[in-house]
Amino acid sequence: MSTAHRAAAALAAATGLPPCLIGFDGFIDEIIAVVDHRRDMSPGGFDPIPTISAFAARVGAAAGKSSNLELVVKETRWGGNGPLMAGALASLGSPTTYIGAIGRDDDPRAVHPSFAPFARRCAEVHPVAPPAHTDALEFTDGKIMLGKPANVQIPTWPHLLATLGLDPLVRKFERAGLIAIVNWTMMAGVEGIWEGLISDVFPRLPMAPRRVFIDLADPAKRSNDDLQRAAAILRRMNALAPVTLGLNLAEAERLASVFGVDALRASSKSLGAAVEAAAAQLRARLELDTVVIHPREGAGAAATSGSAWFDGPFTPTPRLSTGAGDHFNAGFALGQMLAMPLPESLATGCAVSGAYVRDAQSPSRERLIEFLRTL
Repeated sequence: MSTAHRAAAALAAATGLPPCLIGFDGFIDEIIAVVDHRRDMSPGGFDPIPTISAFAARVGAAAGKSSNLELVVKETRWGGNGPLMAGALASLGSPTTYIGAIGRDDDPRAVHPSFAPFARRCAEVHPVAPPAHTDALEFTDGKIMLGKPANVQIPTWPHLLATLGLDPLVRKFERAGLIAIVNWTMMAGVEGIWEGLISDVFPRLPMAPRRVFIDLADPAKRSNDDLQRAAAILRRMNALAPVTLGLNLAEAERLASVFGVDALRASSKSLGAAVEAAAAQLRARLELDTVVIHPREGAGAAATSGSAWFDGPFTPTPRLSTGAGDHFNAGFALGQMLAMPLPESLATGCAVSGAYVRDAQSPSRERLIEFLRTL
């Protein structure tokens, strides 16, 4: 039986999925095509700029002059790293609690209308701030996310305590088999939330959470000192609960440069072997339970049990790419919650992401099992 088929069998045999608690961002995303040439002036009468490199060339050619780039909004949808991961886990059947910036502008404690479908999917939602905004420029080879993150600076540990109270927060964390905290890069309050968990929550829990999942979310703009400081906090957290750090390839390359990991540098290794080795080296340097790295071609990870690589179901023509990494995170975390071996957890992460980019919606558990059986 193949790795993917074993993952499908484990999912089919699971009688219930552990509950999750995820936070704390929230964005309204506009999914955008950038016009290359217009055939006519109708809404769809254009050819989009196909690739990021072509877009970069168009922008570069405007230096010293000016340029007028037309953006066509294909869709407006709720988003953010936290809601996308939470929505994926809820669709897969995990009872999911979300706390974050998903509130109305005039009443931050009420759910923003754009997030109403997300709220219906979750077991509980607790808005604590209005959402921020992202313009997601989509191309065939990736996406450019233009974020306006002012509102996601509101969720801080003191703000969560003032809004929800420590005792209710402790009870919510106590029920969670998975705690996921994402988007450190854009949110000044995340490190304080990590510290609050370490000092105020984890010591009060009768047993350690099964898993903490961390996604830094593209730390390119953050300094090396910032990354070193964040890593030190996560190392302390890992002493209280097992921490998984999820990275895409660009994020892994940045951390590799900061922490002296050389596995991703040009070598004779295949991509899979290089990623698997980098995950193992980063895990050792950071002193975390698990590090997982997910390029578009698959995913590699290292944990206490060893390391692994899984060739993913890459498609050159995704229907939707924004949120693919968050869906991988949801699938991988689901595999870990179900105590799947590392290769099967990687297969589950790749399959959740693969189904999502093909269907342009989060898969159900039934759809995930079906997809895994095709790999």
